[in-house]
Amino acid sequence: MDLLVGINRARDTLLANTTQFARGLPANNALLWGSRGMGKSSLVKAVHAAVLEAGHSVKIVELQREDLTSVARLLNLLRDSDERFILFCDDLSFSHDDQHYKSLKAVLDGGIEGRPDNVVFYATSNRRHLMPRDMIENERSSAISPSEATEEKVSLSDRFGLWLGFHPCDQDSYLAMIRGYCDAYGVEIEDETLRAEAIEWQATRGARSGRVAWQYFTDLAGRRGVSI
Repeated sequence: MDLLVGINRARDTLLANTTQFARGLPANNALLWGSRGMGKSSLVKAVHAAVLEAGHSVKIVELQREDLTSVARLLNLLRDSDERFILFCDDLSFSHDDQHYKSLKAVLDGGIEGRPDNVVFYATSNRRHLMPRDMIENERSSAISPSEATEEKVSLSDRFGLWLGFHPCDQDSYLAMIRGYCDAYGVEIEDETLRAEAIEWQATRGARSGRVAWQYFTDLAGRRGVSI
C-alpha cells in the first residue's frame, strides 16, 4: 500500500469500504476508472492484502467480461457460503455490439433476490461509463427516444456506489514513485542520475504513469543486479 503514490484519496476510500465489508457491515460496489497505468488493479489487490493482514477473511474472485452472462449462477452459490467475497473484473468495458452490460446490471442489483450480503463487486476501467463515448452519442442521434436510450447505457455505471477516479500523474509524483521503489528494494542511485534516466525513459515511452515508473525501476534494478 505504501508504494502506491499519488492516489491517497482513492486508496483510503477503497480500504475503508473493504474493511466495512470484511467486518460484515454494509459496503458499496466500486468502479475504479481513469488513466491507464495509474494503479487501479494494483490498488484492489493491495487493499485485499491489507484486509487479510488485518485479520479479516475475505476471498477475491476474478471475473472475465465473458463470464458475466453466467454470473447469476455464481451469486446463487456464493449466497449460501459463510465466507465473504469480492468479485473483481479488471479492465471492464463494452463495445457497440456487446450485450454483456445487461448481465452486469443483474450482478450489481442482484435481481429480485437482491445482491448477496456477502458479495461486493469491484471493477476497473479506462471509461467512466464503461462504454465508448460515440456509442452514447449515436444513441442520442439515432434512437426514437434518445434520452431513454442514453439513460439505459449510463445507468450501468450509476449502479456503482463508489466512483474512484485516477488521473495522469505529474513529473514529481512519477519521480516519487521510482524513489519509493528504490528505497523499498534497496536500489541505490543518486537523485540526479535517477531524475535524468527516469525522464529519458518517460520520453521514449511517450507517457508518464505508475506503470511506466515500475518498468523503468525494473530495468534499473536489473542493471544494478538487485532482485525484486
